[in-house]
Amino acid sequence: MVRLALVCALGVSAAHAATILVYGDSLSAAYGLAQEQGWVNLLAQRLHAERRDYKVANASISGETTLGGRNRIEGALKTHRPDVVIVELGANDGLRGSSIDSIRANLEAIIDASRRAGARVLLVGMRLPPNYGAAYTEKFQQIYVEVAKKKKVSVVPYFFEGFGEDRKYFLPDGIHPTAQGQAVMLDTVWKELEPLLKSSK
Repeated sequence: MVRLALVCALGVSAAHAATILVYGDSLSAAYGLAQEQGWVNLLAQRLHAERRDYKVANASISGETTLGGRNRIEGALKTHRPDVVIVELGANDGLRGSSIDSIRANLEAIIDASRRAGARVLLVGMRLPPNYGAAYTEKFQQIYVEVAKKKKVSVVPYFFEGFGEDRKYFLPDGIHPTAQGQAVMLDTVWKELEPLLKSSK
């Protein structure tokens, strides 16, 4: 199911606020939850609470792949004109056993497009279940750190840091985090995002 939402920080004037574009898949589209429970909406709330002059645009689509993201990034950048882009893609590629090289190339293309548009980039990484084989899962996990290093962008190595092995933080499908998990995800992202908000464009 496609979920596409636009979330703005309450009380922030769109005419003056900078924009954070969240560009991901179901993990950022609050799959299985009310939109207000998702980490992206929680981010908007935190920005408002801290009186940060930012609004949040969520262009995340459930089921999205890095190729799909690559194909639509130019349109998203044109529509939202973001100052910061949070790229959270690759999990669906990994679950489908897609080529490591293609995942890497797509992520790099998304980052390149975002930077050409003048945006700072935060890359959010994932890991795969061990049943996908040690060789593939290790290579997949390293993509994010390697791409971030090559492109000199900030990175969250693992989106589920601190709770990825704890079933109580997941919905019955075992893949998508609960509302409790979403709050932890926000804290994980915030550690790397906050320095980008302080820096100049």
